[in-house]
Amino acid sequence: MWSVKNEPKIRVGIMDHQTEVIGHLDGNFLRDGLVPLSGVFLAKADAKMIVLFDQTFCEICRSPSIELTAQKDLTPSTVRSKTSEDGGEKACSRRVFTLFNVTIGNRFHWERKEDQTYRGDLILRLRDDGTICAINQISLEDYLKSVISSEMSAEAPIEFLKAHAILSRSWLLAGLDRRKGEKTPAGKTVQEEGEVIRWYDREDHDLFDVCSDDHCQRYQGITKIVSEQVEEAIRETSGMVITYHDEICDARYSKACGGITENFETAWDDKRVPYLRSISDTSTPHDPIGTEEEASAWILSKPDAYCNTTDAHFLGKILPDFDRETKTFFRWKVEYPRKELEEILQEKTGFDFGTLKEIVPVSRGPSGRISRLKIVGSKRSMVVGKELEIRRWLSDTHLYSSAFIVTAEADRFVFHGAGWGHGVGLCQIGAAVMATQGFSAEGILKHYFSGVEIRKIY
Repeated sequence: MWSVKNEPKIRVGIMDHQTEVIGHLDGNFLRDGLVPLSGVFLAKADAKMIVLFDQTFCEICRSPSIELTAQKDLTPSTVRSKTSEDGGEKACSRRVFTLFNVTIGNRFHWERKEDQTYRGDLILRLRDDGTICAINQISLEDYLKSVISSEMSAEAPIEFLKAHAILSRSWLLAGLDRRKGEKTPAGKTVQEEGEVIRWYDREDHDLFDVCSDDHCQRYQGITKIVSEQVEEAIRETSGMVITYHDEICDARYSKACGGITENFETAWDDKRVPYLRSISDTSTPHDPIGTEEEASAWILSKPDAYCNTTDAHFLGKILPDFDRETKTFFRWKVEYPRKELEEILQEKTGFDFGTLKEIVPVSRGPSGRISRLKIVGSKRSMVVGKELEIRRWLSDTHLYSSAFIVTAEADRFVFHGAGWGHGVGLCQIGAAVMATQGFSAEGILKHYFSGVEIRKIY
């Protein structure tokens, strides 16, 4: 069990494998503890060095590693920040920096670039391949303020925000604890004749603890609204984690389970994690999916579930703006002309399946999510898994989930699906609905994670 006297600091990878990084330092940042730097800067990879330029494009230094430490303010600086619906200005007593053109939603359907502003220190590291990695070093609790404001709206119900703070803190500390011993698993690929089984876990990040995108946890600095409710949620749950048998839980979560959450092994390694077992996202249990007939009936229905909501006003209060672009998530439909899907498959896999004939589920988890899928073509047939790899093979970006059924209609393939994400652990939309119905943060967490306790470790 983790036990620390003081709040830890963590390193978050913001941009990686870049030939140059451009940003702005709001106030003085000390370069490696020496010369202060402020304003616009440019870092370029050049001849096994990072060359740092100031806003006049004068070279400041060159080194394979540059640390820019936020100098404490004697007086508050003014940081442009969204503090209300119409924007506003917020006084901040700590220096911040902005990085331009940061990719968010990498490889997801809402991928885009944004300028992102961060508290804490900026570290630039040169990789062996001659590219730059930009890292934000920040206290864990400040990191969490951003995470729960980036994952969901900062105006979401307070008990949901508290639950998410405990959840995200647990996920992070469980990973850091594992890194003390064995290297963190980065997933696995098993490729045999006619079969590719691949899953992605926490990358074995070599220069930082976590990345800033959905692969780890969304972390968009102070660019998103950080409300008084977020501050309260972090303050009231400081140092609190989810535990199972005195170990911090590797707590997972996704946007919407679709009515039943999923077992850990459907998406990741073939092992049973007791607190990451399938449960119904409702007070009245649903039967787990066991056959293709049951999967079809489940996916084509709209059962009672906490995450079964179409209330636009409510969703507007809990989802970030880019998530609100996804209009259907509890049940969804995607159609492809046969030729288009054949082209997607060849581009994503490198295999020419020829004329696509069938897409056949081989095995499913209790939520209906497919863990192994057979793709049958005139030239080649293959089995693919697990959950995320299936979603990647069948879309330019990702299908919303692998809980789907497929029908061939004329010269088209039609996917009817359920849920948004891998479905393991906490269902974010469902948990937010639970909060509006009067559930406490502890009640929400104990609903999604069986047999756990909530403990304060610092």
